[in-house]
Amino acid sequence: MEGNSKIVSFEFFPPKTDSGKEKLISVAKTFKKISAEYFSVTFGAGGSTKAGTLETCVELYNSTKTLTVPHISGIGSTKEDIKDILDEYVELGFKRLMVLRGDLPSGFGPIGEFSYAIDLINFIREHYENYFYIGVGAYPEVHPEALNAEEDLNYFVEKVNAGANGAVTQFFYDPSSYIDFINECNKKGVTTAITPGIMPIKNKDSLIRMSKSCGAKLPNSLVSKLSEFDNEEDITKFGIDYVTGLCQELLDNEAPGLHFYTINQIEPTKEIIRSLSLDS
Repeated sequence: MEGNSKIVSFEFFPPKTDSGKEKLISVAKTFKKISAEYFSVTFGAGGSTKAGTLETCVELYNSTKTLTVPHISGIGSTKEDIKDILDEYVELGFKRLMVLRGDLPSGFGPIGEFSYAIDLINFIREHYENYFYIGVGAYPEVHPEALNAEEDLNYFVEKVNAGANGAVTQFFYDPSSYIDFINECNKKGVTTAITPGIMPIKNKDSLIRMSKSCGAKLPNSLVSKLSEFDNEEDITKFGIDYVTGLCQELLDNEAPGLHFYTINQIEPTKEIIRSLSLDS
């Protein structure tokens, strides 16, 4: 990345309409111009968007020539399913993956042959050795299904020891959550780069809903401040300042970069990057 040593990356989801695809390519081209180190594309378990992930990755790379990283999860998949997907990535020249467990199926959907992310990591290393650079998820505020922080940290360390090359965290809004997590990882001997995941703020209700679903904590001061605003425009302006401050503190504390959960939108991510002077 020219002019800055910090890696900035962006996450997208596969669009379902032609207009959504056109918009995403436009968004990606904008991020490429300002600072994109790579784009990642989410993955739907059980067949819902697997093809969409591959298609979106191909279109993003062809349109921007920016490193593109497909997510892959094992929940709901067989070993044959996963090998077919990985073989296609090899054929197309994709050499970097974001490996996740995936969401557990609702109702009576099949879990598949990969109960945990580490099972998928072991499978990839067994069949493809070191062909793929493997990124994994990390939870600085503890995975909502973990019994406690120590158990969750040990699971993360296991993924690193199994062959993960890097990690991106779940989003959070208290910088101490990330800083404390990194310190605990260091005590366990983890030297892998752990990039903080950043979720811009646009809508109070959606923020609360997403935070509850993934176990991200909202500081009382943030919730209190958000309650003072009556419209999305004011919330967005406040959110830009708040998240910019969060990002700056993370970078000041030696975070290797920032990974933005864009929801396929240019703003407010672009403005946050501008405020941080990461677009130069």
